[in-house]
Amino acid sequence: MDSLFKTIALVGRFDDPRVKDPVISLVEHLRQHNIRVIVADDAVIDLEVSRLPESEIAAEVDLIIAIGGDGTMLHAAGVAAGSDIPLLGINRGRLGFLADVMPVDMLPKLDQILSGDFIRETRLMLKARLEENNGNCREGLALNDIVIQRWETGRMVDFETRVDGCYINTHSGDGLIVATPTGSTAYALSCGGPIIEPKLEAVVVVPVCPHTLSDRPIVIPASQEIEVRLVDRADIRAEVAADGHSLGWLTNSSRLLISAADKHISLIHPPEYEYYEILRSKLHWGRNSRMRQALEQDDD
Repeated sequence: MDSLFKTIALVGRFDDPRVKDPVISLVEHLRQHNIRVIVADDAVIDLEVSRLPESEIAAEVDLIIAIGGDGTMLHAAGVAAGSDIPLLGINRGRLGFLADVMPVDMLPKLDQILSGDFIRETRLMLKARLEENNGNCREGLALNDIVIQRWETGRMVDFETRVDGCYINTHSGDGLIVATPTGSTAYALSCGGPIIEPKLEAVVVVPVCPHTLSDRPIVIPASQEIEVRLVDRADIRAEVAADGHSLGWLTNSSRLLISAADKHISLIHPPEYEYYEILRSKLHWGRNSRMRQALEQDDD
């Protein structure tokens, strides 16, 4: 079989027993197709593969395969950020909204993809810019979300949000989530946010444990910039995280700007992939097992 992908990177926690066996099978299978396999130079893996610094992987490969859960997919998205290299996820985690290929189907589905039979989609990413009054700034990218969370347990954080310069609200609570459609099924969902179909160029702004019940999630176009500032109170700060990685502290002397990133992340799925089937499976939508058994008995 002549593959579209000549060089493939594998990303995952290879010292995890749940990941190790699928990785061994993957490496052996890819070698049979004369595909070069690359891993990060610090990867814990005892196989004959090429190694590169993680920052150089995207420039050398045609595809990145992440083996693990959605956290591993987010890490792989960071490896691919700024490039057009697509990601494929092998699910060894729990929910698996992003890593949708199961190990039992891994090799036949991989063969389909290697032969060019797959679905490719793009996902929105966010860029966060944390600016200090002294001119210093930090930037980060996120496939899922940018989260502002309180520093001290037991104390609420007060902050203002603006969208394209227009004042939206002054929030009091544990923090704020700004999520992409991809991230709408993650932390934002657990905080009462809506599910956004991945093809939409939109983001959702979700308060975390708001002090007032009227402080509700809001969906806005991804083209609009979000600004977050703390209300001027002594000794208050909040941590800013991009896909779980700390970007720094939001203080009275700083502001956080969140906008759509210039580049999207590209995901690859097997040809039978269906987003709504993933939602039904992971969120247990539809009839419960007792109802299904009753209907089956009626049919008999």
